[in-house]
Order: sequence, then structure tokens, then C-alpha cells
Amino acid sequence: MQWLIDPFEVTFVRQALWGGILVSLICALAGTWVVLRGMAFLGDAMSHGMLPGVALASLLGLNPLLGALLSAAAMGAGVTVLARSPRLSRDTSIGLLFAGMLSLGVIIVSHAESFAVDLTGFLFGDVLAVRDRDLLYLGAALVLAAAVAALGHRSFTALTFDPRVAHTLGLRPRLAHVALLGLVTLAIVASFHVVGTLLVFGLLIAPPAAAALWAGRIPTIMLGAALLGALSTAAGLLVSWHLGTAAGATIAAVAVALFFLSALAARVRHRVRHRPPAATPSQEVETPA
Repeated sequence: MQWLIDPFEVTFVRQALWGGILVSLICALAGTWVVLRGMAFLGDAMSHGMLPGVALASLLGLNPLLGALLSAAAMGAGVTVLARSPRLSRDTSIGLLFAGMLSLGVIIVSHAESFAVDLTGFLFGDVLAVRDRDLLYLGAALVLAAAVAALGHRSFTALTFDPRVAHTLGLRPRLAHVALLGLVTLAIVASFHVVGTLLVFGLLIAPPAAAALWAGRIPTIMLGAALLGALSTAAGLLVSWHLGTAAGATIAAVAVALFFLSALAARVRHRVRHRPPAATPSQEVETPA
């Protein structure tokens, strides 16, 4: 028990745990829709597409969060506009903007003296440096994300499973799509400066995907994703403390590992349920000689 408790008696590890749990809750609300709508590539593109805004804001002495928000919003707007072209698929539009925004960000960052350090911090964050102010930001973001998810739940559900029904019911699917992009943007922007884009994307995709294998209702998927994300945070910090590995990357790796364990368990359950029953002696029929 002491092996499990010792790391969390240290203040900065305990702060990292709370920060990771808040990020897990935010990502569960947004990531469930990302998984159900097949928007994983868009989520990855938006998380890395923030680099130009973050780099430019840092060079100009502005708040990196403002740059991240503007960059992510530009990314989402660009994908929405390009996706309307009948000659470009959605994946092509996302890929073009992903490559363009990431390249622009690297070009901007390369002019700074601390190029490698800044880029590493952007990708992997520093979850062990979470402060009280960061926890307040994440708490406010969680309240806002919960409000958006609750108010838009009906529209998001209809948009996910049948956009035509959403339009018929007067739910304004285009507005719902914009609101959903805003929810994903909020989750990514609010969390990246604490844990980096790698951990944000890991917690945005892996826990909801794992929970979706077992749950049939959207609220249940969100709850399962939140629990798995919190478990990934605690286990990742514990492994990182004892093995001396990078905390953010370890948390992301644990989240992905839990998904594969969940997928394996779901496959075993499926095989057991669909196994043909063994024949009893009374059911056996003798073959005539």
C-alpha cells in the first residue's frame, strides 16, 4: 500500500493528479462525440493545428491560450468551409489544413531561441507543473463544457446518428456541428497548456473508445470514459514516479493500453456469448449403422 500511496503524498504529484482528473472529465464530455461521429482525425488535427497560434502569441508576448483558441477556431472554420466542396473529401480537407498549420507553426517556432524546448512542451506538456491557477482554469472549462454538452445533447445525438432527422426536427444540424466543434476546441485548448497535445488527444480518444465497447447509452459512455481517464491519470503518475518515465506520455500510454485491454475483453465476451451450447446426452442422436 505504501508503494501506491507514497507518490501522491508529494504536493506536485497530487496537483498533477487533480489536473489530470479534470482533463479526463472535460475530454470525456467532448471525446464521446468525437468517437461516435468518427472525428478522431479532426481532433488530432485541431490539437496539433494550435501550434501557429501558440508560437505567435509567445513571440508577441501574449497569452498562449488566446493564440491556441484563435488557431483552433481557424482550423475548425477551415475544415467546415473546405468540406463543402464536392471535389474534396472531409479527410483530404483536414489533412491539408493539418499539414499546413503544423508546418506554419514549426516555421514560426524555429525563429525562437528555445525551439526544441518550446516544441517539446507543446507536444508533451508538463503535467507535474500544474498549479492552483491551472486547476481553476480547468474547473471553469469543465463547467462550460458540461453546460454545452447538456444543452446540445439532443442536437448532438440527432446529428450523430441521422442528420436528416435533425433537420426534420428543426434542430439546426449546422449550428449543432459548430457547437460540437466548439466543445472539442474547448477541451483541447483548456487542457493542452497543462498536459500537452499528446495527452489531450490520448484522453480525448482512448477512454471514450474503450467505454463505447461496453456501454449502449451516451451518458454511460461519458461516465465510463471519465472513470477510465481518471484511472489512466492515477496509474500513469504512479508508473512514472517509480520508473522515472515522462509523466504525460506515460498517462497517454496507459489510456491507450486500457483501450486495448477493453477491446480484448469485449472480444472474449462476444465469443463466449455466441458459443454454441454443448449437446447433452438426451440431445445426441445415434447414427444408424
